[in-house]
Amino acid sequence: MEVLQQKPSNYAIHTSPAHDLRLVECEIPKLAPNECLVHVRATGICGSDVHFWKHGHIGPMIVTGDNGLGHESAGVVLDVGEAVTRFKPGDRVAMECGVPCSKATCDFCRTGLYHACPDVVFFSTPPHHGTLRRYHAHPEAWLHKIPDNVTYEEGSLLEPLTVALAGIDRSGLRLADPLVICGAGPIGLVTLLAANAAGAEPIVITDLDENRLAKAKELVPRVRPVKVEKGESSSDLGQRIIKELGQEAKLVMECTGVESSVHAGIYATRFGGTVFVIGVGKDFQNIPFMHMSAKEINLKFQYRYHDIYPKSISLVAAGMIDLKPLVSHRYKLEDGLQAFATASNPSSGAIKVQILDD
Repeated sequence: MEVLQQKPSNYAIHTSPAHDLRLVECEIPKLAPNECLVHVRATGICGSDVHFWKHGHIGPMIVTGDNGLGHESAGVVLDVGEAVTRFKPGDRVAMECGVPCSKATCDFCRTGLYHACPDVVFFSTPPHHGTLRRYHAHPEAWLHKIPDNVTYEEGSLLEPLTVALAGIDRSGLRLADPLVICGAGPIGLVTLLAANAAGAEPIVITDLDENRLAKAKELVPRVRPVKVEKGESSSDLGQRIIKELGQEAKLVMECTGVESSVHAGIYATRFGGTVFVIGVGKDFQNIPFMHMSAKEINLKFQYRYHDIYPKSISLVAAGMIDLKPLVSHRYKLEDGLQAFATASNPSSGAIKVQILDD
């Protein structure tokens, strides 16, 4: 059994409107009656963490003060508030970091679309501090137990897997659907794992980086990689994708948010097909309007997720999806600044950078 021993220093990684990045020492949080104190054992660095640091905003979400980063986390419960009934010290947990208001007067919470709650607290999205810290107080209702055969690293990777599974659910992917995944970054690769488990066939994945395409082939040997060439038109890339797929795609999962990549996905889509955008891109983008109109192509989007964490845990625990190969770099919490330097440097070859705390 794991020995639970609280360390004196609650280190965290913060940024600010000055675009700095700091290892700070915070107070150990005092628990509300419905909260659990979690020793955060593993946190993955998300592209949004890097974006908030480097650019200070994502759309309307703006860093206006000191802001803690991180929302892909798992850990162990150290203490519980007086009203907590589902957890006890020693329980291993993954943290769902979007906490809605859950009021009966909120249409979105009442109808199950809690990710759309206008009063949601999403840890790491300004002005709310994230979970990239040693000790974090988390509401009991938004913790999920992870079984002993799921590591803390895998527990933290449940968050990007949940993003991918939400996309699979909402896109309507069915067995033997011909699929294109645009982008072989962390979300693209975990979408590949999810689509493989869901039975998509054939599958093409695109990227500029040959190493990422090689990783995709390692994860799912039957995937067909297409390297994006700089300067190539989106329509030409779309034709190469169709050739490699052997047909036009019924579904494109766009995981980059890059305008030219969205266009290529559109040009690779069959009449009546769907381009489903998971990636985060520029505030305003152009689209090939008349091409989409003439082919009745559906363009859909995703904002976070709801009611997916239990599915993610089940798939990983059963061995149907193996997340472990996604981790390319590991750092201690005290070396968090170096971890961000690696995650933000394209030449590092990073897929998923993990920050660990024993």
